[in-house]
Amino acid sequence: MEAALTPGDAFSVAVLDTRHGPVRVGMMICYDREFPESARVLMLEGAEIILVPNACDLTEDRIGQFRARAFENMVAVAMTNYPSPQCNGHSCAFDGVAFTADAKARDHLLRDYQAKESWGDAYREPYAYGPLVRDRPCPPFVRDDARRDTPGD
Repeated sequence: MEAALTPGDAFSVAVLDTRHGPVRVGMMICYDREFPESARVLMLEGAEIILVPNACDLTEDRIGQFRARAFENMVAVAMTNYPSPQCNGHSCAFDGVAFTADAKARDHLLRDYQAKESWGDAYREPYAYGPLVRDRPCPPFVRDDARRDTPGD
């Protein structure tokens, strides 16, 4: 159960040098996928692609959730899962490109898309997001074993 695991204390981004130039890569585990803030932090740290190893069944709702992380943050995401029959396979990848201006075939030029569209970071309203960082869970999510302390405290 995930609640028994020790969480990390940050989401880091590294630069991967490719023959086409540098790509900023973020990493999170499958449990981090459950929370939109994880992918958001990686996007804010400059990730262009987020890689996720996965060790659980990938149901349609989890795959939809993962696709949403790409769309809402305008980043590419790729998740690898155990091969079938363990955890049912279903590795997947999505880019953060929703559509083109003329609603035709997408060209998948993510950096160009990020520079033009409103998702991602350009029009966020952080001043209104205070409840996202409150210290304690709200009902009905109150648990005796909830973790909101800084790791290492």
